Amino acid sequence: MRQPDRDALVVPMQDGGDRLSGRMLGEELRAHRERRGYKLADAARVIRGSTSKISRMEHGQSPIKYRDLNDLALFYGVSREERALLDQLHHQTGNEDLFLRFADVTPNYLKRLIRLERLAEWITVYESRVVPGLLQTEEYARALTRIIELDRPENEIELIVGLRKQRQLMLGHRRPNFVALIWEKVLYQPFGPAGMMAEQMRFLRAAHATRNVSVWILPDWYIAPPTSVYHMTYEDGQSQELAYSEHADGANYITSKHQLDRLRKLLTNLRANVYKGQDNADALEQAVVHWEGLAAEQPG
Repeated sequence: MRQPDRDALVVPMQDGGDRLSGRMLGEELRAHRERRGYKLADAARVIRGSTSKISRMEHGQSPIKYRDLNDLALFYGVSREERALLDQLHHQTGNEDLFLRFADVTPNYLKRLIRLERLAEWITVYESRVVPGLLQTEEYARALTRIIELDRPENEIELIVGLRKQRQLMLGHRRPNFVALIWEKVLYQPFGPAGMMAEQMRFLRAAHATRNVSVWILPDWYIAPPTSVYHMTYEDGQSQELAYSEHADGANYITSKHQLDRLRKLLTNLRANVYKGQDNADALEQAVVHWEGLAAEQPG
């Protein structure tokens, strides 16, 4: 079987594409293993399985669990571009539901959110501390996860980052419409090297130009509420809505009319105070220029 072109764009497949994607994914894993000089037994030990299981996976005869894919990718030391291809092929196989792929690092409250956000007509997020999760780049998400999840081993951190990347795939489609309201100070809060931050700012700038995605910046002089809001509405109308609030020990789903009214008013007030038009584009561009300038000054 011809090896897939790593420079080509991986596009969704129809009519048996899930089986073809499974074969391509297995072939990619086999190529990575052989390129690094590993035997079937070496790979089998990594996933705590048998050599026959690895062989079936590489020939597309056995579905590949995301945890196994993650562990093998780390073991093989694949590049960022190679990992993106592996993740896309796995997504196209459709052999696992999203939260099942990441069951080991997905608490029940987040599983509920994953189900609900797929069905939403509108998602509006407000953040005053970090870039919203659905708009985080891989490196930014990894840096934040390492700060927050201090006791997690590296393979689980990669699973958490992988889950965030998979959730992002819903953006840019007909549904949901996604609106992010971000306090300007967030754009200048470093969570890693300047190059990483520049990449994150470029991602936000590009996201704002994406279909059904809007990124609005609240000026740094605005007195931003020290909270986060994740608000979802559904096709049935305003009566079908809920909000999600995460905290250290779990999360709350807000459905009471009184609390939802308060959150809706908060979001309305926040929207009224964001930069408008070109000023908003300029705020995003200035953040890009700031971090790119710092990155250029750093050695290496």
